[in-house]
Amino acid sequence: MWVVSLSCPDRPGIVHAVTGAIASLGGNIHQSQQFGDGDTGLFFMRIEVEADVEQHVLDGALAPVAEEFGMTLRVDRAGRPMRTVVMVSTTAHCVNDLLFRERAGTLPIEVVAVVGNHERLRDLAAFYGKPFHYIPVTKETKPEAEAQLLELVEGLDAELVVLARYMQILSEDLCEALEGRAINIHHSFLPSFKGARPYFQAHDRGVKLIGATAHYVTANLDEGPIIEQDVERVTHASSPEELTAIGADVERRALAKAVRWHAEHRILLNGHRTIVFS
Repeated sequence: MWVVSLSCPDRPGIVHAVTGAIASLGGNIHQSQQFGDGDTGLFFMRIEVEADVEQHVLDGALAPVAEEFGMTLRVDRAGRPMRTVVMVSTTAHCVNDLLFRERAGTLPIEVVAVVGNHERLRDLAAFYGKPFHYIPVTKETKPEAEAQLLELVEGLDAELVVLARYMQILSEDLCEALEGRAINIHHSFLPSFKGARPYFQAHDRGVKLIGATAHYVTANLDEGPIIEQDVERVTHASSPEELTAIGADVERRALAKAVRWHAEHRILLNGHRTIVFS
């Protein structure tokens, strides 16, 4: 089974051309999702194809269609685990959830490394049999640390980088190098409650909703294209510690969905927004 995802300027004949190329190989379409955005004039499509051919054959059949319609097109084998680097600091709930889901076979990723700017989660990575790379970051060493990180990502042939509560701001250069393949998770109290102990700040203001946002990383801090958001309702009776625990659950849920959809090629970028064929 193959997954074909594409985007291009919208015009008549796109679906006919794509499906015709697949039919010419004897391929059978099992699932098809599409969306035309009237605001941007772009067309988006994701299809799952059963075809008894090698990838280069399918690529070759689709290449003339992609050229004709000016497509950004990707073909990949359905269900292939995506090579992933997970970045952490000291908080475990998100990385533990990702590693557990990978081990359980419910998340189509292969975590090839856990990278931390602190040592605290080394034992957790070892529990799951994952190599842990300690890359400390200070203001003075940030360029060298990011160069080391990027070298590691490229050396491991990682396709996805997940910031699982990684508490460092990435430089503009690193964001550009990882564009479209780095996902971050954070609470949705920004910009109201910044800095340390946001759930305590939220408790002090009497919030009634706890939320989390998973998005692609860009040079604009916490403003990248949104992939998934989740919320939980809370009450006046919720303590700051309870809000923190609820927030952790919301964060891990939102992040797991975002990672799954990326690994299954269900997300297509639409300017500063995303199209998610969930």
